[in-house]
Amino acid sequence: QVQLVESGGGLVQPGGSLRLSCAASGSILNIYNMGWYRQAPGKQRELVATISTGASTNYADSVKGRFTISRDNAKNTVYLQMNSLKPEDTADYYCNAQHKYYSSLRYWGQGTQVTVSS
Repeated sequence: QVQLVESGGGLVQPGGSLRLSCAASGSILNIYNMGWYRQAPGKQRELVATISTGASTNYADSVKGRFTISRDNAKNTVYLQMNSLKPEDTADYYCNAQHKYYSSLRYWGQGTQVTVSS
């Protein structure tokens, strides 16, 4: 069982920055691809960014150039650096871990809320 704990959310003004963290239980980053998803009120959960075990990254078009996903294997932690935040980035952000070979092995964190408002 993999446990993921997100932190770093909060209220920020438009144009501001936040860094989200996702701490994983155990040394899983070498066998799990990691991702950040978000869900705004009344909307479906959507992909924000992913980082593979080989450190390849992928971003939603809406966040390219503003968000950066990274990981620290020694700390079993994945980060999402969010810059130039917009009101439309307001959502609950969730960390996801998916086994690189067994895609059915997938885990979610409890989420952290990000609100972008003046």
